[in-house]
Amino acid sequence: MLPSRKQTEFYLTDLETPIGKAINLTIAALVLLSSGIFVAQTYNIPDDVRMQLDVIDKIILVIFAIEYAVRLWSAAHKINYILSFYAIIDLMAILPFFIGWVNISFIRLLRWFRILRLIRFIDKRFLFSRVSTEDSVILIRILFTLFAIIFVYSGLIYQVEHPVNSLYKTFFDAFYYSVVTMTTVGFGDVTPISELGRLLTVLMILTGVTLIPWQVGDLIKGLVKTANQVETVCFGCGLAFHDQDAKFCKRCGTNLANRNVDE
Repeated sequence: MLPSRKQTEFYLTDLETPIGKAINLTIAALVLLSSGIFVAQTYNIPDDVRMQLDVIDKIILVIFAIEYAVRLWSAAHKINYILSFYAIIDLMAILPFFIGWVNISFIRLLRWFRILRLIRFIDKRFLFSRVSTEDSVILIRILFTLFAIIFVYSGLIYQVEHPVNSLYKTFFDAFYYSVVTMTTVGFGDVTPISELGRLLTVLMILTGVTLIPWQVGDLIKGLVKTANQVETVCFGCGLAFHDQDAKFCKRCGTNLANRNVDE
């Protein structure tokens, strides 16, 4: 018996049941594998290995396309889903596969955005299930945001500069340039020469300046809030800190008074 739309939507978003975990863990692994393939293809590897990686990459893209179609089919409000942040990222991840048949080379730049698909798992604490505090989640999100910005823009700059700039031989050259640029070190030994490469550099800096301080602000607010909390471990979910007058766990709703009685 085939699952209903509600069941399908549930398992695609659920991270608690074995089926939901298996599905989302597989998706996360494919995102990482796909990103690794892109990096490997920027190096001088044997042709037979490159062909095998191409086949694996196309299979992953087909899986992503099927996943997107299933998510769209099962969504209760399809327009809202199509316009959602995660759906746009998913669509950008599979567009290069379909539009690539028309030989529009620049659309292949979108493939580097696949790494952003992992954001949904950080927001839902799937990859970091042992993290118990909101502050830790925010810190992990900041670190991943910084990594994602550097990774994505390194890929974009590499594909733009590699054909015209001998300094960008591999992905690591672009990654090195992005790191020294984002950290304002700026050695100047590797620089873009194309207008699009320079534009991407400006966008990378603006993206970092916009997103990182915003998330750091959330972290500071969380630290201030935590300073006004007391350590009361919830036996339901393990959350360690709650407001002084809290009677129920803010995460799972467990009665904290029962915890005190049991102790």
